[in-house]
Amino acid sequence: MADSIILRGQAILENQADSSSLLQVGAFQTALLGLMESPSGRFMEQDWESYLTRSADSVVGVVNNATKDTGYPLDRLSVGKGLFYQYENTGSSTYKDTLTALRTSIDLQPRNEWGGLWYYVYPYWSYLDGMFSLLSFYPLYTSHLDIDNTTSVNNDIFLQLELLWEHCHDESTGLLFHGYDATKTASWANPSTGASPFVWGRALGWFMMGLVDLLELHLMDSRVSTWRARFVDLVDSIVDAVEPASGCWWQVVSAPAREGNYVESSASAMFTYTLYKGVRLGLLHDGEASIQARNYTQVAARAYNSLVDRFVVENPDETLSYNGTVSVCSLNSTASYECYTTRPLLYDSVLGSAAFVRASVEHELRHQNS
Repeated sequence: MADSIILRGQAILENQADSSSLLQVGAFQTALLGLMESPSGRFMEQDWESYLTRSADSVVGVVNNATKDTGYPLDRLSVGKGLFYQYENTGSSTYKDTLTALRTSIDLQPRNEWGGLWYYVYPYWSYLDGMFSLLSFYPLYTSHLDIDNTTSVNNDIFLQLELLWEHCHDESTGLLFHGYDATKTASWANPSTGASPFVWGRALGWFMMGLVDLLELHLMDSRVSTWRARFVDLVDSIVDAVEPASGCWWQVVSAPAREGNYVESSASAMFTYTLYKGVRLGLLHDGEASIQARNYTQVAARAYNSLVDRFVVENPDETLSYNGTVSVCSLNSTASYECYTTRPLLYDSVLGSAAFVRASVEHELRHQNS
């Protein structure tokens, strides 16, 4: 799948016409780096390193100005991992300057009254979506280029997570709503919490991938134990929300089987990745869950096989395509059920195929270690 994405020329930033362009680039760079570092990396067919260079170089001129960067969603930070890999390999000041601009842009990003980062330009709105990008970049930059600020950065990281949990946690499902408005004035905002009304699969998927990747870093911080426990609780709730026929997950996770809802491929790949990795890291233990005995590996394996059967397309030229990925769902709307379920599905969306690559790496690691 990674080779197919490369052969299609995707994850190279050519223009900013698509609001998710930077995230597509960053999501694939992250997937490709994980693949290169995995045992499967020895099967490299395309020149992955050269493509990673092309991909990183394509964003330098876009995100190398901190003030301008704040005009993009927090998703912009997802390209930091690829830029850092290039900087480590080359020592080029161009990459370092771009990384510094991205880091400075976090300090310039507008915040709500509690210090919560706005996801984008919409005033006082914070989304789950941005946590994948923030958590992939913020601690990486700090641990290598700004180690003296480790404590303050850790404080900020856990503040962002805590605010999203406080405002978006749904007691009835155990899951997290898409986002919240700190002013509680948006048409969709819950009058008590400011939260949006539905659990969107991909937003929660970004959050869960970012969280499991963060927990892998073994940060020396007392709050890690709290978030390890919350991670298990979230995973248990995700397992409860599986669509029974497929073993995957609904587009609107909080509205199972409601008319118009459907199984969505990007969120399903993200949750599959999260379950497999959680087990691999020892965060999840098959048969020893907090709610009841579960086999997380079994749930992940069933979902993965369903992704292959339902969404992976084998093309005549021997490349692979990926189907069933919803386009961008924004809270800059009524955030109604129909807003989530009537957005078009995209064929070969990198947001889905990159998540599938990450899920595939974890699937293969599981089978190699078993």
